[in-house]
Amino acid sequence: MAKRTSTGKGAVGGDAPGGVLRGKRIIVGVTGGIAAYKTAMLVSRLAQAGAEVTVAMTEAAVKFVTPLTFQALSGRPVYTSAWEHIESNDPQHISLAGAADAAIIAPCTMDCLSKLATGRTDDVATLIVSAIDRRKTPVLLAPAMNTVMWAQASNQRNVATLKRDGFVIVGPNDGWQACRNVGSGRMSEPDELFAALTHALGG
Repeated sequence: MAKRTSTGKGAVGGDAPGGVLRGKRIIVGVTGGIAAYKTAMLVSRLAQAGAEVTVAMTEAAVKFVTPLTFQALSGRPVYTSAWEHIESNDPQHISLAGAADAAIIAPCTMDCLSKLATGRTDDVATLIVSAIDRRKTPVLLAPAMNTVMWAQASNQRNVATLKRDGFVIVGPNDGWQACRNVGSGRMSEPDELFAALTHALGG
């Protein structure tokens, strides 16, 4: 299983031609949080590094950033429903999960953490991630939520469970939040997530 990673420090340069991300198939799950705008920058960085990026968005996520944004940045179809079969006649979550070299959910809301910790898969992002064998393929989660929500005992239990289950937790950071609070729960920056994925893939 891939080594766990901590958040990176500072900005990192783009992956060099022929680098660890070139040609890698990466699933990016996006859930319903304002930090989804940062994920657009992450997808752009990954695409520029030569990765093949497939974005899966929950129903709530499309309220913050449109699927067209991620389609333009990734150059690939965006999944917004578990009932769509865009690229394969096989069940999409099985084919996508089996082909992935890595996956990340960013932002990963409190609700998403709860779903993954308890085995619920009622949206396309958690459905795809649930079909990935984490013994072979790293799955990163980038939590993003209000500082009080992050500190809730139930949320911390879920995070502990997910770590034991082999998920890699990246962040969250301390800082200013959209709710006008300052504290822990701010999603890691795109450069940190890029670095974490690079590290998880052996870079």
